[in-house]
Amino acid sequence: MLQVYDTTLRDGTQREGISLSGMDKLRIARKLDELGVAFIEGGWPGSNPKDAEFFERARDEAWQNTLIAAFGSTCRVRGGPEDDANIKALIDAHTPVCTVVGKTWTLHVTEVLRTTLDDNLRIIEISLSYLRAQGRRVIYDAEHFFDGYKADPAYALETLRAAVRGGAETVVLCDTNGGTLPWDLEEVCKVVRDQVAAPYGIHTHNDSECAVANSLAAVRQGAIQVQGTINGYGERCGNANLIPIVADLELKLGVSCLPEGSLQKLYEVSHFVAEVANLAPDEHMAFVGKSAFAHKGGIHVAAMRRSVLSYQHVMPELVGNQMRVVVSELSGRGNLLSKAEEYGLEFEQGDEVAGVLNEIKALEAQGFAFEAAEASVALMMKRQEATYTAPFEMVDFTCNVEHRRGRGIFAEATVKLRLPSGEVLHTVAEGNGPVNALDKALRKGLESVYPALKSMQLADFKVRILDNNATGAVTRVLIDTQANTKRWTTVGASANIIEASWRALSDAVEYGLVMA
Repeated sequence: MLQVYDTTLRDGTQREGISLSGMDKLRIARKLDELGVAFIEGGWPGSNPKDAEFFERARDEAWQNTLIAAFGSTCRVRGGPEDDANIKALIDAHTPVCTVVGKTWTLHVTEVLRTTLDDNLRIIEISLSYLRAQGRRVIYDAEHFFDGYKADPAYALETLRAAVRGGAETVVLCDTNGGTLPWDLEEVCKVVRDQVAAPYGIHTHNDSECAVANSLAAVRQGAIQVQGTINGYGERCGNANLIPIVADLELKLGVSCLPEGSLQKLYEVSHFVAEVANLAPDEHMAFVGKSAFAHKGGIHVAAMRRSVLSYQHVMPELVGNQMRVVVSELSGRGNLLSKAEEYGLEFEQGDEVAGVLNEIKALEAQGFAFEAAEASVALMMKRQEATYTAPFEMVDFTCNVEHRRGRGIFAEATVKLRLPSGEVLHTVAEGNGPVNALDKALRKGLESVYPALKSMQLADFKVRILDNNATGAVTRVLIDTQANTKRWTTVGASANIIEASWRALSDAVEYGLVMA
């Protein structure tokens, strides 16, 4: 089985905007262990208190599938590994595996380390040999290997041989600057495969948007280990993204790299790591983005209704994802029929479909956007059912915003609603803003009739200006509403932000009462 080596907890944290606590790292490591990766690189012991905390906590964990690795560099040029603080920190981390990075590129040896080429070979060998003597398994990361190979192929290969002499079980070829192209990388990998007497791995960066392709190319040439991060997090443009790499290896190349059944956890793992890192997930990411299997074009959806393979390269369930149909002005009848089936609606293929489709296209021309507001679409279709009766009808509303001395700004809304029984409810409420006041007035009138409304909470409110007509611009409002674990989105649009908000708000309440 090909080894998956995850370095999210070290390389991933070098991305701008990511800062993981020791406990965050432990939570991610547990999730990676559940996924079944072979190695988890926990960080650089001794570099900061959070990494020290992680390694201390990791010693008490019962890891099921993974080995924890501590990362560090070769010993200093002056002195040996036995009195080197970095090497001592690796040993004190008490991990079964130590990953050591060393210099491959002559530029780095002479200009950064400022030592001789022979002395660099010496410190590589003795650093690894010392760690092996302390009972550690050792993996060697050949930093800048591909740039080093371009500069001096013979010396780059000799650094790998020095690591092998020191006891490295795997030498990892690093495209540290991320500038190597797949065909060039593949040729170098062939040379390493044929001339270095040790298994090799691959560690790529994404500065040329080739990290995934480069990793797969290396596997094709015999690499037994792939290093990378979840979601491709990392310094500059990021590291190789393990999510598509693992999916491509298992589903496209037939290379086993995770325990059986683990591939279906990819969606969960990707979103979990994004959540812990406090980053919005990339919903257009291959395999695990919410949009990875979303179909919008009418022709595409029509074909998908006949064969799910027509516009999908793999079945989304294989990686824990699911197919989605998106409704917009680009939709055809198939989009609406698929959405109706998803919501369990009885929707015929006649004038009802054409009517809703034409309404969607007309509203999108006015500024509505139904891609992210599927609850509004579901309501439009629900209202076509002959037996459907809306839980309420808006008759009138007013909304005033005032400033009063000693009180400041506040809003007051009046709402008049008609129930199916014919009863008219007339309520007024104050709020800290016009939408809040409208929401309170609506609830005040309906909660006694529909107690389920009490469990519904406004979860998010998004406003977007759609043109450059200054304060007269058309405004789009998206409202997310949540009841327990269910969440839905509705939309409104108008040159009047209060009208746009009311449309989205009333749809949200109606959907929650009828369909949630």
